Amino acid sequence: MTTTSSTSAADAAASVAEEFERTLGRAPEGVWAAPGRVNLIGEHTDYNDGFVLPFALEQCTYVAAARRDDKVVSIRSMQQETTAEVPLADLSRESVEGWLRYVAGTVWALREAGYDVGGMDLVIDGHVPLGGGLSSSHSLECAVALAATELYGLEVPRPELARIVQRSENDFVGAPTGILDQTASLRCTDGHVLFFDCRSGEAEQVPFDAPALGVRLLVINTRVQHALDDGGYASRRAQCEQAARELGVPALRDVGVDELDAALARLSDDVVRRRARHVITEDQRVVDTAAALREKDLTLVGELLSASHTSMRDDFEISCEELDVAVDSSRAAGALGARMTGGGFGGSAVAIVPEALLDTVSSAVRSAFAAAGFVEPQLIAARPAAGARRER
Repeated sequence: MTTTSSTSAADAAASVAEEFERTLGRAPEGVWAAPGRVNLIGEHTDYNDGFVLPFALEQCTYVAAARRDDKVVSIRSMQQETTAEVPLADLSRESVEGWLRYVAGTVWALREAGYDVGGMDLVIDGHVPLGGGLSSSHSLECAVALAATELYGLEVPRPELARIVQRSENDFVGAPTGILDQTASLRCTDGHVLFFDCRSGEAEQVPFDAPALGVRLLVINTRVQHALDDGGYASRRAQCEQAARELGVPALRDVGVDELDAALARLSDDVVRRRARHVITEDQRVVDTAAALREKDLTLVGELLSASHTSMRDDFEISCEELDVAVDSSRAAGALGARMTGGGFGGSAVAIVPEALLDTVSSAVRSAFAAAGFVEPQLIAARPAAGARRER
């Protein structure tokens, strides 16, 4: 079965509010939601000062929250048994473990940025698939950040809030992520993809009303778990930085596709050369995809997505067998194009599928996974949805 968002935002917000009152004996002051995201195209370009083109999912993380006056952050989850009560004075990596670091790190980063966030009770309900490359961790962090700032009456512009969440991820959690995921969760809008310049911070909401155009964005969660702090992500980033140093540019963003061959010839290592080729060509694919969407040329968009996957598979080497099967089987069954999405080494793929072929493509993907002996994938028929907000 191919699913859409199975729980409405209103129902999810009511559920986490009820859990808050049941466990803490008082009503929350509000419920905030932040979505997961799918990057339509533009992978590993964000930390190279390049371009990305994400959209928000309907699936969100919900946080019911209320202030408390004892300078303690209480953290509970409807999915996890682990809970914590962390004094504000003791916010450090050593004070919490596992998923709790995403919450504590967000509060820490806000306070480090000079925002006077005090004690809070937080109850969390996550609806973004974990480890699926759909940014469940950033969804959690963004929901907590929005809840904390609004509870304490702090006006923090969304671009700045994204940078604060990035610092939490980099310096507290220990994952060297770029700015893509936080920005997508906080700044995407319904019915649009976000064309975002990671260097300048300039953003354009590019219309993409998928259902009105007769397509769906089929998200294929391979269920292969990945983690951005396991070394693979960091090594790719270091290789890109090495390429930029050897080319004498601030970042690979500064090399255009018209300079590609000459630039690659100057690099000393074949692996670094292939990493650079992916980033330089991927940046151009993002620009071309945004232009194609403005013209509603979905055939070209599909071709660009498929070219992106080939580049990530062969040059950046971040795909896996399950992702390749997801991409190949969906395209063979009629998808206009498909690619892996997210940091890589597992997670999800995204395919542009004509609405009339949604069931056909979904069945083909499931059959291909079964034939290969893989775990059955989770399929989500997605559309570009709204970004982070107060839900009640």
